[in-house]
Amino acid sequence: MSEEPKNETDEPGWEVDPDDESGAAVVAAVGRQLRLRREAAGLRAAEFGQAIGYGEDLVYKVEAGKRIPRQEYLDKADSVLRAGGLISAMKEDVGEVRYPKKIRDLARLEARAVELLSYGSHALHGLLQTEAHARALLGTRRPTYFADELDRMVDGRMARQSIFGRLPAPELSFVLEEVTLRRPTGGTLVQRQQLERLLEVGEMRNVEIQVMPTNAWEHPGTGGRIQVLKFGDGSAVGRTDDEYGGRPVSDPRRLRILELRYGIIRAGALTPGESMALIERVLGET
Repeated sequence: MSEEPKNETDEPGWEVDPDDESGAAVVAAVGRQLRLRREAAGLRAAEFGQAIGYGEDLVYKVEAGKRIPRQEYLDKADSVLRAGGLISAMKEDVGEVRYPKKIRDLARLEARAVELLSYGSHALHGLLQTEAHARALLGTRRPTYFADELDRMVDGRMARQSIFGRLPAPELSFVLEEVTLRRPTGGTLVQRQQLERLLEVGEMRNVEIQVMPTNAWEHPGTGGRIQVLKFGDGSAVGRTDDEYGGRPVSDPRRLRILELRYGIIRAGALTPGESMALIERVLGET
């Protein structure tokens, strides 16, 4: 008995975001290439869908640029259409588009940064999170993400962590609130793995992790997150939760304010050595 073709037309998480113009253009270009190659091979959409194991409706949506094709879809299409790897080669472009635009934009900024300053008030910075921690944390969102949406968010967050392998290495400074170490996000095992990851990252020469003790309340981080990214050309971008609508800012005056606040927060936190000792202690207690 032949396997029933997959029909993902109603499965959320792989639709093209109409506000993502660059992503939509990539998906539309891939769709046109697929349609031209299918027609050149003399295959109707239903026949092609049957050959690659997907439904006819999905084939039409992919070719119309309304649906992001999975990597598996492109590999099977490459084989059936005898494209010699040219269709499979599209996976890199499509793979980037599958991440939400705001994550792609953030990843591009982080990829250019020579210095990153980050204070987090209630959650660990995404660059520090394990996959299990990120999945558990994103799973608390309401309304909840659909399964594919959650996968896309987690994958995008993990992809950003390539920053740790960059050469030359950027200078990364994180200040964490003590509560983020003690909160058992995802359960005890996930918490332990997360603490171990912090100790691992904290050993990198270009990374400083500092912990703000819970009993230290008199600092300018009470308004939420503060982040500043600096680039090699001397420009920078920053944001904070409680001002400017949470939007990124590049105005020098506003950036100076953010750096001033971060400097005060950093000075009031435990030293990197003291912070690593505290993380080890919390790990031992977990």
